[in-house]
Order: sequence, then C-alpha cells, then structure tokens
Amino acid sequence: MSSKETLEGSKCTHQTELYVQVPSACLPIVYSPEYNITFMGLEKLHPFDAGKWGKVIRFLKEDQFITDEMIVPAREASEEDLLVVHTRRYLNRLKWSLVVATITEIPPLVFLPNFLVQRKVLRPLRMQTGGTIMAGKLAMDRGWAINVGGGFHHCSSDKGGGFCAYADITLAIKFLFERVEGVSRATIIDLDAHQGNGHERDFLDDRRVYIMDVYNRYIYPGDGYAKRAIKRKVELDWGTEDTEYLQKVELHCEGALNEIRPDIIVYNAGTDVLDGDPLGGLAISPQGIVRRDEIVFKAARRRGIPILMVTSGGYQKKTARIIADSILNLHRQHLIGGEVTEVAGPSMVPIMMSKSVSSGATLNTI
Repeated sequence: MSSKETLEGSKCTHQTELYVQVPSACLPIVYSPEYNITFMGLEKLHPFDAGKWGKVIRFLKEDQFITDEMIVPAREASEEDLLVVHTRRYLNRLKWSLVVATITEIPPLVFLPNFLVQRKVLRPLRMQTGGTIMAGKLAMDRGWAINVGGGFHHCSSDKGGGFCAYADITLAIKFLFERVEGVSRATIIDLDAHQGNGHERDFLDDRRVYIMDVYNRYIYPGDGYAKRAIKRKVELDWGTEDTEYLQKVELHCEGALNEIRPDIIVYNAGTDVLDGDPLGGLAISPQGIVRRDEIVFKAARRRGIPILMVTSGGYQKKTARIIADSILNLHRQHLIGGEVTEVAGPSMVPIMMSKSVSSGATLNTI
C-alpha cells in the first residue's frame, strides 16, 4: 500500500478507544506514567531525557496546579489506530530490533529480542501517540489541550527517524478530519529546533493543512523534499538568541493565522531551542521559551482557535522544569484553564464516529 493510499484511508472509520468522554473535572492535560522509558539504563545512551515527561507532571503537582485526578490518562494507540496513517509494511518493520535501534538511535537495542523492544521502547511511544490523538479531540471540546509527551515530527507514514517511531501529529489531524464534524483545516506551528519533515512529507499535497516551521537550517534532517510542504518557512542560523527568535515567532505566527484561519492548531513546542542543547544549536533562554509558548497561545486565544500542544524535543535535564514553568505561565495568563472552553465556541462539535473521509490527502531527533 502506498503512503498516499494510507493517508486517504478507507471510507469508514474503525472503532477506537482513544476518543473517550472525559470528566469535566479533568483538565485537558494528557499523560501516563508509561510515557517514560526505563530499561537497564539503555535509554541513557541517547541524549534525550527519557523520563522528562514524568518530571513535568511532578513539577506541576509540586506547584499545586494539578492532581492525579485532574490528569487525563493516556491510552495506547492500537494497530488499527496507527493504520489510519501508517502503512502495514512500516509497522511490520518495527518488529525488527535493528529497525527500532536505527530510528531511536540507541544501537544496543539491536541485540535485544523484539518483544522487549516493543514493551520497553515502542509501547511508551505508542502511549504518547495515543495521548496526542486524545488531546486533539480534547482541544476541540475544551479549546485547548496539552499532551505532556508526543511531537514525533520526524516520522511519516512509512518511515521513522530521529527518535520518532510513530507519526502522532499526522494521526491527530487525520483523526479530527475523519471523526469530528466541522474540522476541515489544520495549521501546524512547529517550533522545535529541527525541521518537522515527517508531518511535512505526510501532508505534502494536502491543501487542508498549513505548515509553519521555524528551525535551525544547519542541523538534522535537512530534508529538502519535505520542505516543499512548508507554507511559512523560517530558517535560523547557529546561536540565534531571544530577541531575533521571538520577533520572528510572533511575526510569522500572526501571519500564518491571518493567512488561513484553521479549525485546529497543532503546536509542536520543542524545548531543544534552549541555549546549550547538544543537538538544537540555538541559544534561547528559559524565559524566551516561556514567552514563545505564550505568544502562540495568545494568537490562538485571540482568534478563538482550539490549540493542541505537544512537547517534542529537548535534550537537557532542565527542560522538564522549563516546560512546567511554561504551562504554569499559560495558566497565570488565563490562556489555559476551564474558562478557555467558552472561547472555542463553534469548535465544540460532536464526535462523528462513522463519518466518511470527505476529501483525500494527497539526529537526529525529535
């Protein structure tokens, strides 16, 4: 099956466990302790902090923003869920430890039996992928949602890479197009330090999806073919600092949303732009990252557009604290919280579990 055939999908949707009713007492923040990857220390062989998601939640609890009862527990994306975007051939390839070792850039995985690789590495990534899909629906219901994980923007329908084994951003958008009435246009704002070549390849010929990507032009993946999908491309130089960065983010974020008004914004909020990140090559301060997220949420809130945020890349131990600080700031600024539901207005639409697809879609690290 070709990538295009997979993205266009069948004319009826499968039953999924991901679009569930969420109690109103819960905040639209999706997480599971199973996001975190811990297995004999192998996770330490990649610069990614494979436990950062749990640390974000711990900080938010310590600051008394959330309790366990307020968190939406993520569910694992099933094979049928993944097949909404991925080819069966690609999913079968993940049954080879060598393939997973290459995608995750953890070479010793090649020596492990695949059932262990599935359980200890791929299942956490499937949990995060399910979390992104769930957060997509929550964003439409509540006006905003945050998946504390996800943002695997180097994975496309038939190819993984850069620690990204599943195309969660593509999946979240495809689920919304297929299952939620009134969602026909999406904007991806990708502010991870790396080019988001996975979702770009998936939506290359899909006019329903507008992509803005701000990244270091000199680092992985340098995917010239995928760049053709970017409607608003902002290529940064080594060591770009706060003033220039925030000016460009605000200018182009406003420009993108003025150009086309989407039904949903998917915000890939990578923290690998942080000064000192071993892979990002930029020099943004912690305060700059907090301000950046505020800019994006303000632009969405001002227009009443639902926004889904995923956390994506970030390779220093302090990034978890920065993500938590940013979420707390969004709350202080009244950009997230129960009151945001009201501004979503027409976007609070019913789920269409059997809606047919109305139109075809034509490290190195996260």
